[in-house]
Amino acid sequence: MCPRCGAGRRIRAFIAETAPARRILSHIGESAEPPRIAPARGLPASDDPTVDALPNWEAPAQPSPEYVFDPEAQR
Repeated sequence: MCPRCGAGRRIRAFIAETAPARRILSHIGESAEPPRIAPARGLPASDDPTVDALPNWEAPAQPSPEYVFDPEAQR
């Protein structure tokens, strides 16, 4: 859909070569260069030698409930 008038659009041509695409983009005032890629992130905390504390993998993810579930009591 056209953002100006709302009419439908169709692809009339597909340009696969670099040189004509760059000329067209430059002619209409658009950048012919692709956007920059975001910089890579740093090491994960487990691989970072400056991080001393690692999680306790033996600890349960959640504390045990304070009650005992009895399925017979539900009937």
